[in-house]
Amino acid sequence: MPPRKIIIDTDPGQDDAVAILLALASPQEIEVLGITAVAGNVPLDLTSKNARIVCELAGHTEVPVYAGCDRPLKRALVTAEHVHGKTGLDGPDLPDPQMQLTDGHAVDFIIDTLRAHEPGTVTLCPLGPLTNIATAFTKAPDIVDRVQEIVLMGGAYFEVGNITPTAEFNIHVDPEAADIVFKSGRPIVVMPLDVTHKALVTKPRNDAFRALGTKVGIAVAEMTDFFERFDKEKYGSQGAPLHDPCVTAYLIKPELFSGRFVNVEIETQSELTMGMTVADWWRVTDRKPNATFIGDVDADGFFTLLTERLARL
Repeated sequence: MPPRKIIIDTDPGQDDAVAILLALASPQEIEVLGITAVAGNVPLDLTSKNARIVCELAGHTEVPVYAGCDRPLKRALVTAEHVHGKTGLDGPDLPDPQMQLTDGHAVDFIIDTLRAHEPGTVTLCPLGPLTNIATAFTKAPDIVDRVQEIVLMGGAYFEVGNITPTAEFNIHVDPEAADIVFKSGRPIVVMPLDVTHKALVTKPRNDAFRALGTKVGIAVAEMTDFFERFDKEKYGSQGAPLHDPCVTAYLIKPELFSGRFVNVEIETQSELTMGMTVADWWRVTDRKPNATFIGDVDADGFFTLLTERLARL
């Protein structure tokens, strides 16, 4: 099988960084056509900078990086420095990038790329708020049917919320954008907190990253050392969940994951539950299923894959 063509839409974030590294380490399965940055975990100037830092860390400066939307469609930007630190990549001491942003807007790159490739051959992989994707779909409705699949990290159901009592961060930041994407009619695979909270970087798993002895392995271990403090305190868990790499791992080895094809709708009206992903897990409504909502992961297999691939960089 030829490698799967993807666009990574991202707001790095330490876990975004690991997801990008896993993709760049897996050229037999994944061809990264480009990386589009969006405001989310930190503002756009930092997410677009961090995406380039990660490409340089991986030794893949040929990948174009575009800056996209600097705010949600209809709301003020909410960021997450309290989790990721002031830079978004706090932890390792990584140099400022030498590679430049590619000219043009991320939304236009998404549109042009989908138009340039055969329909059904490009997968979108959003790791942050869905502002860029929704803006592209709204600006160029003709591209929607050309999308092969959307595999995204976002939402929650049984794990409820991590930024509000009912909402996961990525969806909460721009619920209107998420609503557009989930109503697009394209095949969607969702990596919610329900599954990412089972992909915990325990000490032995982080020691395995560090033991690689490479720039990448040590940087990933230091990123996790930094942001696990927040999750350990909040959840009482044995380590930090690696949310976004679940997207990349699914593209490489989908058999590691299981879930249900159900209806998922986004709450955009209630301030109490704004940004909630209302997943009809038990199929108690007659609403048409629109997304594969992942609920479980073989965590040992996930970390074995991740460690083996990071060793290639």
